Amino acid sequence: MKYLAEFQDPGLARRLLDDIHATATRPWALMEVCGGQTHSIIRHGIDQLLPEQVELIHGPGCPVCVTPLEMIDKALAVAALPEVTFCSFGDMLRVPGSGRDLFRVKSEGGDVRVVYSPLDALEIARRDPGRQVVFFGIGFETTAPANAMVVHQARRLGVRNFSLLVSHVRVPPAIEAIMRAPHCRVQAFLAAGHVCSVMGTDEYPELAARHKVPIVVTGFEPLDVLEGIRRTVHQLERGEHRVDNAYARAVRAEGNPAARRMLAEVFEVTDRAWRGIGTIPASGWRLAHAYRDFDAEHRFGVTGVTTEEPAACRSGEVLQGLIKPRECAAFGTTCTPRTPLGATMVSSEGACAAYYLYRRLDPAAPPSKEAAPVG
Repeated sequence: MKYLAEFQDPGLARRLLDDIHATATRPWALMEVCGGQTHSIIRHGIDQLLPEQVELIHGPGCPVCVTPLEMIDKALAVAALPEVTFCSFGDMLRVPGSGRDLFRVKSEGGDVRVVYSPLDALEIARRDPGRQVVFFGIGFETTAPANAMVVHQARRLGVRNFSLLVSHVRVPPAIEAIMRAPHCRVQAFLAAGHVCSVMGTDEYPELAARHKVPIVVTGFEPLDVLEGIRRTVHQLERGEHRVDNAYARAVRAEGNPAARRMLAEVFEVTDRAWRGIGTIPASGWRLAHAYRDFDAEHRFGVTGVTTEEPAACRSGEVLQGLIKPRECAAFGTTCTPRTPLGATMVSSEGACAAYYLYRRLDPAAPPSKEAAPVG
């Protein structure tokens, strides 16, 4: 892929790190709100290469991880219905609900299918009009436009046996909730480049000004992350709190106008529960009234579901940035990718999965500042 090697260049990484080391004079706590960035940070050892004054806090940036247990249980209930073909991306199938997961529903006879696009689910519905086909629509602003488009297409084509189980969330209200939390230590944010490529940066200046925090839009390759950290540390040291776009090759201030128009037509903003965090006002989307007939919750009447998180699982604290994964007693012992207690160990973007995959297993051993260079 073009530019891949350039954005993993060890020499450039060293120069960025030297600048960060030379600039940081006080303790600073930065939060990335993106699971892809978390995995890049842990995989390449970026957090171990930073000066001891700079701490990276992993935020609620994994879309699978923040999908609430209540919504997982609703998905399980719908998927188990004999008339339903339930379609989802693969990383949702092993997310534990209250007593089972979608793989278990499938093994018990449920028609559960992995698809690679919501359009695949729509095509299944078109080919088999006698079945109810449901697509599990989760995620941040990045996946929401495609799911909005598929519902728009279903209505345009008259595919009445297709519906969407919606659990979409929005990043800016989550940043607001994090900053208002009583034990918040976050002093700056690395904003997710792919979210901003869709939505632009309009909502961030007010957040930065109100909470006096720098917000730097950042990409996902090692040099992207290091440049985002470098710019953030410079702002913190100067006492600034601006929105800075360090991912200009993909992000424009206005975002993607066509995607935003589709979102505005198909969805409306609503309060949304986040797993491990609770309900955040105006932090999600639901189908607008004109598209309510395609709402799987409405169609199948899955309401009144009550849930309780496993007592041993501290994924909620991980998602809030209160602890690192290896500070949980269950991490790597009773909770592994094969036997997960929570979604943060299952998802390909979960912080617990990153720590397990890249062998950050020992809670007693502090990360070494002598780790090998990025690249």
